Amino acid sequence: MKELIFATGNAHKVQEAAQIIGLRAPGISVLPYSGESPAETGTSFLENARIKSLAAFQATGKPAFADDSGICVDVMGGAPGIFSAIWSGTRSDVANRDLLLAQLKEIPIEYRQASFVCTISLIAEDLDVSFTGVWPGYISFEARGNGGFGYDPVFIPEGFQLTAAELEPELKNLISHRAMAMSELAMFLAQ
Repeated sequence: MKELIFATGNAHKVQEAAQIIGLRAPGISVLPYSGESPAETGTSFLENARIKSLAAFQATGKPAFADDSGICVDVMGGAPGIFSAIWSGTRSDVANRDLLLAQLKEIPIEYRQASFVCTISLIAEDLDVSFTGVWPGYISFEARGNGGFGYDPVFIPEGFQLTAAELEPELKNLISHRAMAMSELAMFLAQ
């Protein structure tokens, strides 16, 4: 396996994946997928990631991977979960965060536990595997920080006082849910 197709339209994710995989599995190039994105009709992070990786593999004939991720709040039964990107009915990060904060407004800090989850699906000829990273923490009472995206300004990782949006990007990219899942993928590829 010399080339891997990453089924994402996010150039930042492709660059991050190339760095992580390059460190642990030198000689494997990560290439962006330019094809059409399929509808994410799954009921789990794994199903949605697999839908995307399978579509890219079938379109290119090359090993392909995709991720699906979101934030899961314990007191909300794991929601927003797979609906994180459209929680407010839009794809607006601010509207999604504002709705989540409003829904948790009366919830005390000890019940605001949450986790960012990222699942990666890798599909190639005779290969169908997945990797999951879970980043535990809790939801703050207000958005803080200018870094990151999505729910980063309201997520305080376990062991930190800062939100993910207030962390240095290099640190966040070492400890995040996506970094964990990507590292597992890279270690698998290195074997």
